[in-house]
Amino acid sequence: MYRRLLLLPLCLTVAVSFSSPLFAAEPDSATGSELGKLRTWTDASGQFTIEAAMVAFADGKVQLQRPDGSHLVVAVDRLSDADRDYVVAEVARRRRAERRLEPKPQPEPKSAAPEPAPSTAADWPGWRGPNRDGKSPDTGLMKSWPEGGPPLLWHARGIGSGYSSVAVVDGKVYATGKIDERLVISVFDDEGKRVTQVPHDMAWTKNYPGGRSTPTINEGNLYLISGNGLVGCYDTKSMQKRWSAHMKDFGGSPPEWGYAESVLILGEMAVITPGGEKCIVALNKSTGRPMWSSGGFKAAAQYSSCIAFEFGGVPIVAAGTHGGLVGVDARNGRALFSNPFASGNTASCPTPAAADGYVFWAVGYGKGGICMKLEGGRGRVAAQQAWTTKDMVSHHGGYVIHEGHIYGNNDNGWSCIELATGQTVWQERAVGKGSVCFADGMLYLFGERGGRAGLATCSPSGLEMRGEFRVEGEGTSWAHPVVIGGRLYLRYDDNLYCFNVREE
Repeated sequence: MYRRLLLLPLCLTVAVSFSSPLFAAEPDSATGSELGKLRTWTDASGQFTIEAAMVAFADGKVQLQRPDGSHLVVAVDRLSDADRDYVVAEVARRRRAERRLEPKPQPEPKSAAPEPAPSTAADWPGWRGPNRDGKSPDTGLMKSWPEGGPPLLWHARGIGSGYSSVAVVDGKVYATGKIDERLVISVFDDEGKRVTQVPHDMAWTKNYPGGRSTPTINEGNLYLISGNGLVGCYDTKSMQKRWSAHMKDFGGSPPEWGYAESVLILGEMAVITPGGEKCIVALNKSTGRPMWSSGGFKAAAQYSSCIAFEFGGVPIVAAGTHGGLVGVDARNGRALFSNPFASGNTASCPTPAAADGYVFWAVGYGKGGICMKLEGGRGRVAAQQAWTTKDMVSHHGGYVIHEGHIYGNNDNGWSCIELATGQTVWQERAVGKGSVCFADGMLYLFGERGGRAGLATCSPSGLEMRGEFRVEGEGTSWAHPVVIGGRLYLRYDDNLYCFNVREE
């Protein structure tokens, strides 16, 4: 249970102690690592702090040393945004120091080969990033773009038609698209060269044909759902299929525009939303065998993906369904809370977001957003409606929560709303209707038409555009931008672009 809880994003943690899942002492402390400066570390809820110095970072965990010399290990996704930024910056600083100490290679007499992708302390393992919150751990990025946009590193074609975003892990880029009549997984290296293409299923060819689900990469496996409902697990080295299942096996059927969610990996579980009596199902991520199915409510699937977080010591999976917003206990699927907001809506696409004891969900087609305030204690969780808004009507583009404010797509523009109160702070047009990603204090916007990309400030004081350019493509783009390793990835129909956005 302890290791499983370490993987969950934390909205409100328990008190810090030696037995706390946040700051957990481990006897096998690393040796020979550089010791960082003593500083105050804060958990994701902002309520608990500890004085310690950073010793090492590996496998998504940072090792800290207290002033008395004792060590502890904490999952980086359970720390505050400021602490996450510090870890990324500190890892980058140490790597630069190591490179300075290495012998410099003699220059080649021939022209130099293209530079490899910048090193990073994190990957983008799937839909909406490492924590499914649309936020990148990158730092040291451009605060404004030159005229014409940031430098293009590479442009790949041939991924097929579709709307899914990309996953970036260990220097490989994964995308999906419709090629002929099949849904195909494409893999590229960090220079944009195609490594392989593997068919997953027959493509969704009805309304808006093309790829939908973004691949999820975890521990050497790739997980994908087709628009028809085929769930597959592949070895990322060989791209051979390890197991498969189907949404219909659990009583589910595709919504009108096909399944579009991306698999959520949570500990040993691969969580999916077939819909129906078994609305949310957890499979063993290694075998595909069922571990639990949700109970206490019935709802058809929509196009949203699940998120995972923890509140009051309870691990929670939340999802937007055709019956509304629901949350279940991640240990057994038992229903914890639900709200019929947007029940029966034309199409509810965005993924919910959780932060600071709140769960927010906004959808399109005249609905807007709802915010639920979590309550509980002693292992019990409930949620009450805190507020609703008509100032974030988000069809596909989503939103991010940063420092107590929600920034997201609102019809043909963008809005900022205070998380705790629902008060609308500002509304702007920017690049028009589109999708969003957050990185290094900035918003990366990608319009759904015309390939219009923009860089903007992320502040309740107002939206200030710091650069804009266009990429080529056809039709509508609902793929979200991805920023990781100092690179910006934009998918527009059959095109995949990679730009250098690192501050030189």
